[in-house]
Amino acid sequence: MDQSQLKLLGLPLLVWIPLLPLLGALINLTIGKRLSKSAVHTIAIGAVALAFAVGLYALLEPLRKMHAAGTSGTGLKQVLYTWIEVGKDVHFKAELAFRLDTLSAVMVMIVTFVGTLIHIYSTGYMHDEPRYAAYFGYLNLFTGSMLILVLAANLPVMFIGWEGVGLCSFLLIGFWFTNESYASAGRKAFVVNRIGDFAFLLGMFLLFWATKDAGFAQSLDFQDLESPAAVSKYVDQFSFAGVNDRLAAVAGVLLFIGAAGKSAQIPLYVWLPDAMAGPTPVSALIHAATMVTAGVYMICRLSVLFASSTTAMIVIATVGTLTALAAAFMAFAQTDLKKVLAYSTVSQLGFMFVAAGTGNWIAAVFHLGTHAFFKAGLFLGAGSVMHGMNGSGDIEQMGGLRKKMPITHATFLVYCLAIAGFPLTAGFFSKDEILAGLWMINPDGWIPHYGKILWVLLSVAALGTAFYMWRLYFLVFSGAPRSDTAEHAHESPRSMTFPLVVLAVLSVAGGWIGWPHLSGVSMPGWFHGLSSWLSPSVTSTYAEGTPILHHLSNGATLGLMGAATTLGLVGILLAYLMYGGGRKPVVDRLTAGPLAGMYVASKNKLWVDEAYEAAIIRPFRALARGTFEIVDRFMIDTVLVNGAGLVVSMFSRLARWVQNGQVQRYMLGLVVGAAVVFFFAGREQKPSFDYRREGGDLILTARPGEGVAGQGAVLSWDINGDGVADADPATGEPLAGLVVRLREGEVGSRVTLFIKRSLEHGKTVSVTRRIRAEVAAAPAPSPGAVGGAPAGGN
Repeated sequence: MDQSQLKLLGLPLLVWIPLLPLLGALINLTIGKRLSKSAVHTIAIGAVALAFAVGLYALLEPLRKMHAAGTSGTGLKQVLYTWIEVGKDVHFKAELAFRLDTLSAVMVMIVTFVGTLIHIYSTGYMHDEPRYAAYFGYLNLFTGSMLILVLAANLPVMFIGWEGVGLCSFLLIGFWFTNESYASAGRKAFVVNRIGDFAFLLGMFLLFWATKDAGFAQSLDFQDLESPAAVSKYVDQFSFAGVNDRLAAVAGVLLFIGAAGKSAQIPLYVWLPDAMAGPTPVSALIHAATMVTAGVYMICRLSVLFASSTTAMIVIATVGTLTALAAAFMAFAQTDLKKVLAYSTVSQLGFMFVAAGTGNWIAAVFHLGTHAFFKAGLFLGAGSVMHGMNGSGDIEQMGGLRKKMPITHATFLVYCLAIAGFPLTAGFFSKDEILAGLWMINPDGWIPHYGKILWVLLSVAALGTAFYMWRLYFLVFSGAPRSDTAEHAHESPRSMTFPLVVLAVLSVAGGWIGWPHLSGVSMPGWFHGLSSWLSPSVTSTYAEGTPILHHLSNGATLGLMGAATTLGLVGILLAYLMYGGGRKPVVDRLTAGPLAGMYVASKNKLWVDEAYEAAIIRPFRALARGTFEIVDRFMIDTVLVNGAGLVVSMFSRLARWVQNGQVQRYMLGLVVGAAVVFFFAGREQKPSFDYRREGGDLILTARPGEGVAGQGAVLSWDINGDGVADADPATGEPLAGLVVRLREGEVGSRVTLFIKRSLEHGKTVSVTRRIRAEVAAAPAPSPGAVGGAPAGGN
């Protein structure tokens, strides 16, 4: 639905949502150095807060009314201008357009609200930063890019935001670039994401190319890509790189690889743990509200495409499960506070991809939202802990911070309960929705009981989540301080603790809009508000029209909730038994004995980085170094640059030897030079002519020699051997010219070529060859070939 009449200051209303943070970035990155710190962060916070207000207005007014009227599936679409329009036979038109439907509205609220809290928190955390204006400028740019991504009405505009968040991650992860390891982490994030981005582009191009003749995909608009005409194309067979499957499978897997890069899934997850090099509020923004959620959102946005391919959905669900398990295992033995949270993010993103890969789109978005609240809180809480610990993030040097930092501790406790799935917290409801969806799904084409297999594996990952998060909690806050820094730790300022309290409340209450459906149980509508809100924006059926999910019975639903709760409590109990109250000697005995192998593998992150180093980075580095040595250093520097210099140097030495002031040597040079010039100028190549047989003809071709051709020389031929120039027997015209064609019987035994120069005092030169004898001696040519004696001498 086009709502172009909804404008603010002459621009479409939706344009202002990403534009406000981008304007804030522009101001702080251009004139921010001249402004006070209070002015800098006021502009930055105000820009994001205003974007939240505009988004909330658009949600509450036109979109809510459309939803009540049952027309929110199309959403509110506004076009700023036509961005690209090319082609004749195949027309392509991309509009710079934004679309707010129930799905993108949820994302706008998460990005702007959590982003505002992170901006507020940053005023305290970064108050001593010399590049204060640049930091807030990049933060605004990051938020604006993410808003472009989620509001995009088509794939090309989404790709602008997609690349924008990639650029901002590079700028913010490597913000303290004077530290080489931090700069390297920024480059690593940028390079790894380019791999996924390339696959994203291939998938986008494939969608356009394969559907161009249908007419609906000429703009790659999401509304067109969700149409019945699109579905009819998605199920067509398509061959690519030796694989023969539905078009939706090939395009879907390529787009998923792009999502795996942005959302840190196996094998492209390796950049995210290193992204902890950036300031802690940046980590919160990346992990909770912006970059890593982009891949999940994109898959839910294109739910119609992915639901058209069993292959694509199996790939997504399987990779998500493996990522959730592997990242949870890697987090077990990490001792850096932010690294534990980073692997936690990778694991939780795996949960979201499993939900999306099984068609449980609403559960994926639900967990994305609840995860944004408690993961932003965890990172900001970690930043508060590090602020109180004078920058230290080693959890083995902490302990006893419960009394030193009461607000940070209380809020961190809530976040840990939520991520472990403790009853009535946000994480409990969203994670249960994912696990319940796995239990009930088993579509045609899937491995028998594959959904239940995934349920078991993801339940193990959920158990691991509760264990490593509560290990972190006990090592940081329980027991006695284990260092002098921990002994003198202090609470953070109000600007940092206020966002922690707000996020703690949302980490509990944020899940109450997603209560499970129980037959015969009547609850207020808002308890199921998220499900009814998102339903118009995602598909609930496969391409064939069969439903993706079915509601379980009340007993099965409650049983699965009980199982999930039990797993979380078991994980908390195991963490308490091993780490609670300073039980580190118990851990030391276990990790030195029966659990030694698992501990070392977890500590070394399964040696994945080392494997990439050996299999990819070192060979490419060797190739680059060899190419550099051969092309740059040898061919360019040595041969071209130094070689040219050597030639010039040699001639300069010769010139110095000649120009030594001795007149006699100058005269000698003039004489020798003049002799050489006269010798070559007066030298003349001796004239001749060639001939060849062609059928019954002889073709004579003159070679008059240098100094004759082009100077008006006159050529004539004697063909009967009497020493006089002859005429052409066929035409009676004098035989002249460089090439003469005659019948073989018309040529005598001797042929003479006369060359008379027309210059004054010119002379006639003649050359004679005994044609008949040479022709008789030459072998006859094969049929169809041009034969004759080879060109000879005189």
